[in-house]
Amino acid sequence: MKLDLRRITLAQDVLEAVGSQLLDVIIVGGGPAGLAAAMYATRFGLNTLIITEDVGGQLTKAGLIEDYLGFRSVQGPELARVFESHVRKYGVSILLDKVEDIRRDGGSFVIKTENSGDFRSLTAIIAVGERRKKLGVPGEEEFNARGVSYCAPCDAPLFRDKVVAVMGGGDAAAQAALLLTNYASKIYLIHKRDRLRAQPHYQKLLNHEKIEILWNTIVKELRGDKALREAVIKRTDTGEEGVLKIDGIFIEIGAEPPAEFFKRIGLITTDDGYVKVNEAMETNIPGLFAAGDCTSAMPRGFKQIQIAAAHGAIAAYSAYNYILKLRGG
Repeated sequence: MKLDLRRITLAQDVLEAVGSQLLDVIIVGGGPAGLAAAMYATRFGLNTLIITEDVGGQLTKAGLIEDYLGFRSVQGPELARVFESHVRKYGVSILLDKVEDIRRDGGSFVIKTENSGDFRSLTAIIAVGERRKKLGVPGEEEFNARGVSYCAPCDAPLFRDKVVAVMGGGDAAAQAALLLTNYASKIYLIHKRDRLRAQPHYQKLLNHEKIEILWNTIVKELRGDKALREAVIKRTDTGEEGVLKIDGIFIEIGAEPPAEFFKRIGLITTDDGYVKVNEAMETNIPGLFAAGDCTSAMPRGFKQIQIAAAHGAIAAYSAYNYILKLRGG
């Protein structure tokens, strides 16, 4: 196993800075929600630590972003670097590690990490986001951000007058296909079954001249050169294979939060595993807040950077008020 020297060095720096002190807030997750929470928390004067497996979250895997206010166009990884730089200017410590457990111990929380031991804080904010389900076929990783997308609202404008495919059969896939009719010249909606799971309302709208539904079909491989050029498809009923010439494909087969982790630490979740929060981003556990894509507050089918960042700001404000009450303020 190859050692990540950068992670080791950063972890040592954080451990030296934080030590065994009781922190005001620990933020679990380093995407837009977590980074925004950290910025606001430090502005409120809270001693703050971010623990995350990667800084930037899904931004690090995003392509060109043209819908974030203040940036006419910016690549996802670059926006993640801007966010990180902004947060670090406030002196926030960022530990690259995985959080394995969060438990209440008296008047504080104990956050257990995989490699760096335990940390204590008066409050905690969970901003771990969710993971997009992937096809798991050859070429998917190779052409990520070079034709393969997991976010139609983000990337649809990049495919003006292009031929694209959407993989999936639920509401998200239907919404993606409908959105793409405003940009692409042709949209193939690929679904492995003979009927869609999308709401009837969406299914009626799919009767569009630009949309062709490929029933009982799966994607076996994605191929290209510098960018995606074609998809190898297979009929699930006949076994017949073919090649679809496309400029892009939107994978909309679902995303999921780490529901088992949430349940293990005692959080109440929705039926589909998202942390239940109120308008203050409070969970069922006092002092434990949640923000961003992993929460019930994020609109389904419209998960945006701005919304996640706003959640982070609200969670930080709630943590601040919680600590004020603890201190009799």
